[in-house]
Amino acid sequence: MTPTTKSVEDAEAILTNDRALFRLMQLSSASLPVGGYSFSQGLEYAIDCGWLGKQMDVHEWLEMQLLHAVAQVDLPALRLLMDAANRKDWDEVKRLNDLVLACRESKELRLTDTAMGEALVRLLNSLNIEQPFAHGRGSIPEEVSFITLFAIAAAHWKINYASAALGFAWSWLENQVAAATKLVPLGQTQAQILLGDLQPILSRALKIAAPIEEEQIGAGLPALAIASALHEQQYSRLFRS
Repeated sequence: MTPTTKSVEDAEAILTNDRALFRLMQLSSASLPVGGYSFSQGLEYAIDCGWLGKQMDVHEWLEMQLLHAVAQVDLPALRLLMDAANRKDWDEVKRLNDLVLACRESKELRLTDTAMGEALVRLLNSLNIEQPFAHGRGSIPEEVSFITLFAIAAAHWKINYASAALGFAWSWLENQVAAATKLVPLGQTQAQILLGDLQPILSRALKIAAPIEEEQIGAGLPALAIASALHEQQYSRLFRS
């Protein structure tokens, strides 16, 4: 069948106008080589000690984090960091990076953020994307949040904030559900149901994050902090600490 003129034009429009979308899919992909799958962010301890034991427990655990941590810290910080990166105000980027890291309530949560951030620094350097953090032979690597590098990449690729925020939140959720699939364990069908049930929570998280300004950034989830801290000393574990 010969394609119609309109279908050819539509395909060309996708290639021309949606390059940012393609880059967003790349940045949010589970195949992005940053090691997000290596960390459970306290989930492993919560399951091992019996706090969580079934699909609904995991749903409540992840919903709480999306609404009271991701929405209160990560997404507002992402917006501010993207604004600074678009202006190439690297001093402001570094200041906001320190704010994000200060919000991590355990050594493990900070390690999760900085280990993924360091991996993304290497990737952005290999792609010749300008960023202000030292890395490489002869330099002392600076601690950098994954959110900071995600924001720099999103700004470089002209991804708008709403799309970047949704991509970031989806990537976080997908990694957490993948961890729960191994730990509860959940079947593949249960995992897909869980992802589907939590999708509306992503939209709520974005709405909560929208009006939050810098002085309002912060979160307090004691159970998450305790689970993460105790996971650091857990005798046997599948995930990094």
